[in-house]
Amino acid sequence: MKRIAAEETIAVRCRVRSAVGGHPRAMREFEAYQRLWERGLFTGIPDVLVVAIDTNCSTFAQTRSEIEEATLDELRALLVTACPNPHIERWFMADLRSFHRVVGYEPALGTAKCERGYYKDHLKDAVRRGGHPQTLGGIEFASALVEEMSLYRAGRADRSLKAFVDELRGKLRSG
Repeated sequence: MKRIAAEETIAVRCRVRSAVGGHPRAMREFEAYQRLWERGLFTGIPDVLVVAIDTNCSTFAQTRSEIEEATLDELRALLVTACPNPHIERWFMADLRSFHRVVGYEPALGTAKCERGYYKDHLKDAVRRGGHPQTLGGIEFASALVEEMSLYRAGRADRSLKAFVDELRGKLRSG
């Protein structure tokens, strides 16, 4: 979000409400956030509301639809969905050239796999092969990877990433 906003010369302040626990918990947390928002516990209305949930081998369209259906009418026009297919770790490796520049190793991803833990393990292995100690399983490189990656190349490699980038950029431009 910060990178795309910077490219659009728009200042953003990101507030993460929940970032752990998987799909069911993310949906519960999103619904809880909306209930609190309805009660006025958050001041104002957000400019953009990003809900990010892995597809977990469901389809991008199904996951996006589930999020949209759970969104209050008053917030729907602000919604941007980030639905990594199947998992966020795949997005970090979507631009292999930049991944190599940051981590020091270029993993061979092959065709998309739906298997649980596949991309987490692939990311951990790539970080280890790049000569780095195991700390957060590769997520510690997230900011550097996002800054370095070609969003064009990454979007060509992963349609769910392209959909998020395009939707967010569109919302920021129209806001």
